[in-house]
Amino acid sequence: MKRNIITTEDGSTTIHLEEWDEHYHSTHGAIQEAAHVYIKTGLQHLQNTYNPDQIHILEIGFGTGLNAFMTYLETKKHNFNCNYHGVEAYPISSEEIAQLNYVSELKAENEVVIFDKMHVCDWEQEIILSENFKLTKRQQLFHEITDQAKFNLIYFDAFGARVQPELWTVSIFQKMYDALQNKSILVTYAAKGSVRRAMQEVGFAVERLPGPPGKREMLRATKN
Repeated sequence: MKRNIITTEDGSTTIHLEEWDEHYHSTHGAIQEAAHVYIKTGLQHLQNTYNPDQIHILEIGFGTGLNAFMTYLETKKHNFNCNYHGVEAYPISSEEIAQLNYVSELKAENEVVIFDKMHVCDWEQEIILSENFKLTKRQQLFHEITDQAKFNLIYFDAFGARVQPELWTVSIFQKMYDALQNKSILVTYAAKGSVRRAMQEVGFAVERLPGPPGKREMLRATKN
């Protein structure tokens, strides 16, 4: 499937899938979306609400590595430990990685080695990127996930239900629920009623919250 690099409204890049007319991040701003949905509404909410000793994150759709890199920067800024698992069925190419401008847009030029290492490091192995941040990239389909009570935060960043409805079903959210410990959360940019109901069906308490620029709402699901 042909993929093109485009620039979003906040100046940061994303990838466009021509055949599906789908983007890896919001065209209103890739960094703005990641900061609002995953960092503020996910990571910071988890820390403020439950204050866990260690953050264990499962990302559904590692993709460009933007969410992982921004989470790493948070560990540097606030000095907490994070064990990060990024699941991706179809990794992007080195040519595509080279065209992403997240390091410069985040003014994190001193961390360019980390961003590059996130993409070139081996899959299926735990990689220690810093004293606070461990990364495991897993190349697998989402329905193959079988983790049990391992994570306290899920970044659910799959392609939208318009193009991949099978990723937004009760069976997938049951896997997400099972992968989380108690007092844990899942955040996603999606806000469709069918998605919210699928989350509720497996036991999540679901909130509709203000979305990032260009999107009215998003969802946060809690496992108590």
